[in-house]
This record gives sequence, structure tokens and C-alpha cells, in this order.
Amino acid sequence: MFIDFETFRDRADKLRALMADAARAARRDPAEVVLLPVTKTHPPAAAEYVARYGLAAVGENRVQETVEKRAQVAAALRWELIGHLQSNKAKLAAQHFDRVQSVDSEKLINHLDRAAGELGRVLPILLQINAGNDPAKFGAEPADAPRLLDAALAKKNLHVDGFMTIAPLSATSEETAEHARRTFANLRTIRDDLAARTGLPLRELSMGMSGDFALAIAAGSTLVRVGTALFGTRE
Repeated sequence: MFIDFETFRDRADKLRALMADAARAARRDPAEVVLLPVTKTHPPAAAEYVARYGLAAVGENRVQETVEKRAQVAAALRWELIGHLQSNKAKLAAQHFDRVQSVDSEKLINHLDRAAGELGRVLPILLQINAGNDPAKFGAEPADAPRLLDAALAKKNLHVDGFMTIAPLSATSEETAEHARRTFANLRTIRDDLAARTGLPLRELSMGMSGDFALAIAAGSTLVRVGTALFGTRE
């Protein structure tokens, strides 16, 4: 059975307190780090909880699931796509998402730019980089980040807010933590180098989830994507 709002509120309060502690430990302002609740596979009530709690956006993994869910949610929310996006779903994604975080190829950039142009909008995006060099994860190779950024910046219907990554999982918790640290530090370096080269802020660093958000915040994350710690295990 899905949780009630009070349970969600308590979990969100505790999680945000931990995020604030992690930010202060890294000598950062806690206000610099935003929580993005991930509502994928959860019912429309999950998104309603987020809005009622006072957060502005939710993360979803699948385009079609979001189309159906968004139609059932009356609350004013921003919807962000954090899951892998196939080019043939680009038009639908441009119609139904307020930002796409998982842009990982020039082909997808071209499709999203065309779709956004047809809709008469500028679509915010993040470039997904496989900063942990994990063959099991989507994302452009770190060496391809400059080329991918240049391709996106050349499109008049896209706006690059920053970057996203997912840390690898390893055999032990100690290895997972170490790989996460390296992954997040790598993306931070990539962003800093490209921001310096282009003169653009490229502010957003979407990195960190339920198990590794403190490490991500220490490395400079501005957006933490959390589902399980808020809503429980997905069915």
C-alpha cells in the first residue's frame, strides 16, 4: 500500500535535514542544493504530495508513464525527465517535460531542438555524462562532453542548464562510495572546465541519489534525485 502524506512529509523533512548537514560539512550554503523527488512507478498521489509539501518539481523516468500521470495531477509542478530518452520519443518529451536531464548524444540534441522549435518553446536540458565510465550506464563519454556541449549551444530552441550523471554500483559499499566520489568529482571538473571555456555558468550539477547524495553534495551537486528514501521501494 502506498504511503500517506504524513509519512512522506516526515521522510522529506529528515532527508532535507541530512542534505543541509552535508552541505554545511562541505562549507556550502544548503540553499544551493535542491531535492528532486523521483516519482517514477509511483501513483499520481506521489506528485501531489510533492506539491503539497512545497517542492517545485518531480523526476520521472519514462515518457509515456509521465504523459498519463501528469494528466491526473492537478497541482502545478515542473516535470523533469531523468531516464534514458530514445530519439523517437523526443517530440513527446518536448511536449510533456519542463526539462530533460538525460541528453547524451548529438542525434538526441537535433531531435529535441526540432521538436521544441515546432512547439515554439526553448527547452531546458542537462547533458548526461557517464562520468564514472560505467558500461552499464547511459551518458556521453567524458571526452565527448565538449563536443556535445558545443552541439547543444548551437541550437536556438535548447538551453543548457548544466550536467547530470549517475554513479556506478560496485560489489561492496566501500567500493561503491569510492567510485561515487570519483564520478562526482569528475563531473564537477568537466563542468568547471567547460564553464571556463565558454564563459557560461552551466550551474546545474544533477548528481546523487538515495544512497550517495552526501558524497554528491560534497562534490558540488546542486540537484539530488531521490525516490526510494521518500516513497519507499518501488513495486
